[in-house]
Amino acid sequence: MRRGYVAVVGAVNVDIWGRSRAGLIAGDSNPGEVRLSMGGVGRNIAHNLRLLDVPVGMLTLLGEDAWAAQVEASCRALGIDLSHARRVPGGRTGAYLCIAGPDGDMALALCDTDIAEALTPATLAAHLDWLNAAAAVVFDGNLSEESAAYLAERCTAPLFADPVSVRKAPHLLPALGWLHTLKPNRLEAEALSGESDPLQAAEALHRMGVGLVCVSDGARGLAWADGRGSGRIPCPPTRLVNATGGGDAMMAALVRAYLDGMDTQRAARFALAVSSLAVERAGTINTDLNLQAVRARLAAWNT
Repeated sequence: MRRGYVAVVGAVNVDIWGRSRAGLIAGDSNPGEVRLSMGGVGRNIAHNLRLLDVPVGMLTLLGEDAWAAQVEASCRALGIDLSHARRVPGGRTGAYLCIAGPDGDMALALCDTDIAEALTPATLAAHLDWLNAAAAVVFDGNLSEESAAYLAERCTAPLFADPVSVRKAPHLLPALGWLHTLKPNRLEAEALSGESDPLQAAEALHRMGVGLVCVSDGARGLAWADGRGSGRIPCPPTRLVNATGGGDAMMAALVRAYLDGMDTQRAARFALAVSSLAVERAGTINTDLNLQAVRARLAAWNT
C-alpha cells in the first residue's frame, strides 16, 4: 500500500433516526424508537477507510454545541485525526433527522448542513500544505462550487469525489477535469452528465475529464469508464438489510484500491465486495467490515 494518510474534506453529521410503531399520524406524537449515531458522507467515508486499515484525517467543521464533542469522541475512538477540523463560532454541528414509518421506509427527513458554507477556499488554503502531502484527498458535494474549484486548481494530491446527492452534484462540475476518481450513483451521474444509462453516463463523465468513473447502480452493480475502456460489473451475492451506507463504503474502497495499486477491474470488484458487506447490517456503517472479510467475499464471489 502507498504510504501516507488520506485527507477527507467534507461533512460530519449527527444522525437522528426514528421509526414509528404504527402508521404515522401527522400533527401528533407517534410512539416509536429513536436512535442517534454519527454520520455525514465525509465522516462515513473516513470511518470505512479506518475499517480498511487506512490512516485518515478530516478537514471538517463543527459547531459550538454538545454534538461537536460527541463527533470528536467518536472519531478519536476510531483513530480519525481531527487536528485539522475547526469549530465555527456560534455554529451548529451538522444534523440529519429522519422519520420512518413502521416498515422502515423514510416518511420525512430534514438535513441541517448550513455549517458547510464556512468550508470556504480561505479555509482550505489554511490547510493546503497538509492536503498536498496526503496520499489522496477525498471530498464530497457538501463543498461549494468555489471550494471544489479551489481544491481542483491548488491541491496536488490525487482527488477523489463523491457527489452526495442530485441537488449537490453540480457543486463538483468545476472540478471534474482534475479528478482522479468520481463515484456518483446513477441519479447523480445523470445530473452531471445528462445520460440516464449508467454506462453511458460513466463514459460521458470520463470524456469530461475524470480519470476513473464508477457509477454505483444499486443491486445492478456498477458501471465504469477510464482511459482504457468501460464496462459493467454485477454485484456479488448480497443479503441486503440497509442500502444507506453502500455508496460511502464503495468510495472508501476505491481509495484503498488506489493505494494498493489495483487496476480498474480489480478496484471495481474490490469496491463492490466492500459495498455488499456494508449493506448487510442495519446501520449506515458495518463495524465488522475488515480486509479479511472483504477477501473472503471476493473469494466466494470468484468461485
